[in-house]
Amino acid sequence: MTQVNLLPPELRAREVTRRLTSVVVIVGVIVLGLIGLFYFFQVMNLSRARDDLAAQEGVNRQLQAQVNDLQRFQALQDQLEAKQELVSSVFVDEVSWSTVLVDISQVIPSEAYLTSLTGSISAGAPTPATGGATLIGNMSFTGVVMQTDPLASWLTRLEQVDGWVNAWMNSATEDAPFSRIYTFSSGIDLSLDAATRRGKGLP
Repeated sequence: MTQVNLLPPELRAREVTRRLTSVVVIVGVIVLGLIGLFYFFQVMNLSRARDDLAAQEGVNRQLQAQVNDLQRFQALQDQLEAKQELVSSVFVDEVSWSTVLVDISQVIPSEAYLTSLTGSISAGAPTPATGGATLIGNMSFTGVVMQTDPLASWLTRLEQVDGWVNAWMNSATEDAPFSRIYTFSSGIDLSLDAATRRGKGLP
């Protein structure tokens, strides 16, 4: 059966235009909705990114504070090490003079006594000596002895003390003719073995 459109051409054109306009409007609304949805997600992503950035900046501040604390502790550690090095340098080649006096009292012959004792430690580097010893200082003695035989014993006993080497006798002068009482001058070198543990750099 044949259909016949009785509408005038003008009305048919308006109907087509109306339908096209409706389609365009609907498409436009959909596009605007998609744009709005896309903008919404972008805003959400931007907000999350800002939150993440703020959180990371907080972590960075905490890390920087920890670094600053570590740097402060490192500075204190450096100061401590510098002071320890200074203390160590002060006590290099240290000799216990109280121990020296005890040792002298044990080795001096009963026929002799000392009138003076002078001890010194090298200000510079230790001096190598014959026999492989390293000298760090020396001691000089002046004393009085009855007869000369005890002087040989005195020199021998001096070298029996650990770290005392190269004993020598400078002079032995009789106080009066036939008095058999002599004033003597002698000395001995101190090797590194005579130093305290601290003087040797040991803990």
